[in-house]
Amino acid sequence: MSRHTFAGTAGVSVAIGWDRPLDTFYVQVSRPDPEDEGERETFVWEGTSPRELATAAAAIAVAAPHAELPADLASTLETDRLKTLGSFDGPAQRAARRLLRDGNS
Repeated sequence: MSRHTFAGTAGVSVAIGWDRPLDTFYVQVSRPDPEDEGERETFVWEGTSPRELATAAAAIAVAAPHAELPADLASTLETDRLKTLGSFDGPAQRAARRLLRDGNS
């Protein structure tokens, strides 16, 4: 899994990366929680289902309204994905895949 974090305006934080077990890019956007000092409230979280955000461009489109992102982010994310091509699931990841597969049947 990769994770790149960027600051937006008004305390917003954007995390974007590659999740190999789910075979998807993901985006999390959070802000300070006004009701719980020191905590953060996530108000955008995409890429939680297998292959939900299949391309770096799809993830960037979700993240872009919330922070200024570097011009080379798509190539960075694609490199993150490519680095995982030779990786294999461990026992916990295989079990999670079975749960996802069987739970969606």
